[in-house]
Amino acid sequence: MKGKCDMSVRSFLKLVEIQTKLASMIPFVLGNCYAVYRYKTFNFINFLLMLVSLLCVDMATTAVNNYMDYKRAVKKYGYGYEKYNAIVRDNLRERDVLIVIFSLYTIAILFGILLFLNTGFVVLVLGVFSFAVGILYSCGPFPISRTPYGEIFSGGVMGFIITFLGVYIHVFNLDVAGIALNGSTVDISINIVETLCIFLVAVPSVMGIANIMLANNICDIEDDLENRRYTLPIFIGKERSLKVFKALYYIAYASMVVAILFRALPVTSVFALITLLPVSRNIDTFFKEQSKKDTFVLSVKNFVIINSVLTLTVAAAIVLRIFI
Repeated sequence: MKGKCDMSVRSFLKLVEIQTKLASMIPFVLGNCYAVYRYKTFNFINFLLMLVSLLCVDMATTAVNNYMDYKRAVKKYGYGYEKYNAIVRDNLRERDVLIVIFSLYTIAILFGILLFLNTGFVVLVLGVFSFAVGILYSCGPFPISRTPYGEIFSGGVMGFIITFLGVYIHVFNLDVAGIALNGSTVDISINIVETLCIFLVAVPSVMGIANIMLANNICDIEDDLENRRYTLPIFIGKERSLKVFKALYYIAYASMVVAILFRALPVTSVFALITLLPVSRNIDTFFKEQSKKDTFVLSVKNFVIINSVLTLTVAAAIVLRIFI
């Protein structure tokens, strides 16, 4: 690999796309806040273990995605490939990229095992499933990112499972859910009411993350066709994809209303509904132009606006309970 460059901190941060880690950190913080609000409990050690494992596996997954795009790319010019792929932009050695990926996955697995030992089999099962989805997202003969199911898996894993585990690591001993081995049988228990409450809280994250993926695929329809990535917008067309894009946001707001009415979310979360105003403006702007350079970022902004404000309203309810 002559002529290749050593990896700098700047190259590493670009390879793992550190700016996109909000997509996993916000659901994680939301889950932790919700555990404190609803169950009045917080386990600091489990918080740290999951934080490190989650951040490392998220960075590793992104690095793998960039590496596989680099290896599989058919069209390597004209649409930002040279600018947005750190391996190409910084002329990185493949060996160095693979070392980073392996190191991140190793750290994620070690901290994940420690978290499992501190909690139980629910964490192990959901962690292994999420880990597998992360690898299959970019690898294998049919990577998830190159199929119409990318939005479902990214939204489901990052939106729901991360939020659920963000709650569960604090309440693993409160019968919210459990998996137990009894000889040759496996006993699975789920508190339907509590799990449904967590699901309602997680829906805005699920829809927001799915829409980040969907917006990205809408912007890349032509280039994805050339690179043989058969994503959802390619199957259903741009117009229907835009309708789905808008509908997912309204589903997110509907879930918040239902959660507030059924007291899964605190009354303070009513203020999160105000975010519909800037989000609607961003939707209208994206409908006018679908550009990776100019308007894709609006899907990221919408996700951050909705879910960060929702998290703040839950945190506000915790503070008010302390002082009132």
